[in-house]
Formats: sequence, structure tokens, C-alpha cells
Amino acid sequence: MPKTQKGKAAEKVVHPYSRKAAYLAREENRLKRKERQKNEKAARLNNIGEKLLWFQSQLDSAKTNYSRKDACEIIERYLHRFDSELEQIKLMNGIKGRQGRLHGAREAVIKQTVEREQAQYEGVGFEIPDIINTKHLKTFREWTGDLKKLPNIKLRKVSKKNVDTRNEMEEKEDPEEVPEEDDLDDELMDETDH
Repeated sequence: MPKTQKGKAAEKVVHPYSRKAAYLAREENRLKRKERQKNEKAARLNNIGEKLLWFQSQLDSAKTNYSRKDACEIIERYLHRFDSELEQIKLMNGIKGRQGRLHGAREAVIKQTVEREQAQYEGVGFEIPDIINTKHLKTFREWTGDLKKLPNIKLRKVSKKNVDTRNEMEEKEDPEEVPEEDDLDDELMDETDH
């Protein structure tokens, strides 16, 4: 008679169409899905963290508050952050005697990213840290880059069209465009004379 090990129980083979096999397959799929979601969230937080660190490096330490116009200028600089890299790729591809394109995939990714961010900025709004509010600006300046503290930073969507419409409204409210009372009196006198 063969001896069996007392410490280990022999593993039973599971029938492929049994309820236990279905349970094990569901559990495996659930674990894979959780792992994928965890990795996606980590990548998304990492991208947001890099963007916020870039914005933090662009802040002027002497300024205590920023206007919407200042925020738009920083966003414009952010949208042009890849210009030097695109120029380098263009120079490499411009060298005579080369066949094919070098760094074509990187160039495509950069252009796609810039187009998407530009569309957000001109459309619904580009999400940046809230530097317009002084309290949130102070919190953002104190942030050390820790991704666990990311929820403490308030974000705001800034759109190019919102700033453009505000500028137009401010121009309409300028006192230069409002006619003076003397001009109105002269116009009324001219109308009564006719």
C-alpha cells in the first residue's frame, strides 16, 4: 500500500464544467480586473501628478494671486511644452540620406496629446490647479508632489472662450465707450432743430 503524506491533502481535480470551476474562473477574472483598475488609476494619478508638478514649477513665488488671464498664459506655455522636442524630431527627419522617419511614434503621441489638450482648452475647459483662489493656491504651493495628497489639491477648469467673453464684456464696460452727457445734449438739440 502506498504511503500518503499526512501533512498535505491530495488536491482534487476540478471538473471543467462544474460549479466550482465556474467560481474559480469568476474569481480569477475579478482579481485580473481589480489589478487592471489599480494600474490604470496609478497611471492616471501619475499623469495628473506630473502635470501639477509642471504647473507648480511655473508659479511665481512673489505672486500671491493669479487672474484668469494669468492662468490662461500658463496653460498656453503648458500646451507648447513639447515644441523643442518636436523641433529636434523634425531636424533628425530632415537629414538627407535617411530612409523612413525616426521617432515617428513619439511624434504622433505628442501631436495627439497636444491636439486633445488644445481641444479641451478651447472647449469645455482645461483642468489646472485652482491658482485663482488664494487659499487653494497656498495649499498647492505647499504640496510636495506626494500622490497620496493629490485629493487635497482643488482643480479648476479654465477655458479660452470664457476668458475671451470676459474680455469682451470688460471692453464694453470701459468708460471710454460711454458717451458723455454733453454729447447727448448736443444730439438732442440737433434732432429738435430738424
